[in-house]
Amino acid sequence: MYDVVIIGGGPAGLTAALYNARARLKVLVLEQKKLGGQIVITHEIANFPGSVKGEGAETSGPELIERMKEQATNFGAEIEVGKQVETIDFDGKVKTITCHDGTTYETRSVICANGAHPRQIGCPGEQELSGKGVSYCATCDGALFEDMEVYVIGGGNSAVEEALFLTRFARKVTIIQNLSFLTADAIAIEEAKANDKIDYIFDSVVDKIEGDGMVESMTIRNTKTNQTTEFKADEDDGLFGVFIFIGNIPNTDLYQGVLPMDEQGYLTTDDAMKTDIAGVFAAGDLRQKTLRQVVTAAGDGATAAYSAQKYVATLK
Repeated sequence: MYDVVIIGGGPAGLTAALYNARARLKVLVLEQKKLGGQIVITHEIANFPGSVKGEGAETSGPELIERMKEQATNFGAEIEVGKQVETIDFDGKVKTITCHDGTTYETRSVICANGAHPRQIGCPGEQELSGKGVSYCATCDGALFEDMEVYVIGGGNSAVEEALFLTRFARKVTIIQNLSFLTADAIAIEEAKANDKIDYIFDSVVDKIEGDGMVESMTIRNTKTNQTTEFKADEDDGLFGVFIFIGNIPNTDLYQGVLPMDEQGYLTTDDAMKTDIAGVFAAGDLRQKTLRQVVTAAGDGATAAYSAQKYVATLK
């Protein structure tokens, strides 16, 4: 019997694990794939308090997650990776969680911290050429496009920051944004505009991506004029990269019909991270909120852990 089972091993889940373990609760983290979630595909964390920006001193996503994991386990939290939760039963004072391998866990409380995953464009060719020029991770695939052209789809923080990272490899990076302006923060925009490797195409969306085994061409459409433009790979290169950063979709399918959600599928909670089921809390990117960043995920995790501690205390 666990005091708290945390579903998801990203910044929210690991922070919750740290806080609960320090409170001497019996804590288990279940992670489906690998610890960290989306943060592990981020080459540099420049806006998390305490991270340092400077040549050779940046904090990477994987580094930050490794520290979070070590902190939590040092205080006694258990972490199991490769555990895909298939069924949940949140009725009663004892909650039951069953994984794909048949393992069942009983717990007094649950913190849902499954995070989110990258949103796809949904255009023809995107899925077929995923991993063959289409990517959602600059850190993973940027080096494959050494001295080639790449296109970044999106205009928020992730898009602009990853575009900057891609200039380390690509000879030219073009940001394609569906609005007439970038929505990233001022510092990121300033850095991008100071980099002569980055160009911009505004008010445009991707209509299709084509190629024989690899991305060879892309057609975009101006949303104001409806005019289409096709970009083809340089003959010497034979391909180019398309990196997509247009937001995320919450990983909340597991909770359909069980926990309350908004129209976009994000879980709804109060300020204490409580759902409408006693003993069940939510934290991080799967939760309805204004800002989704590492720092807010960590804050959610700490709050959810505190609420879980108070709840568990009422049962003992």
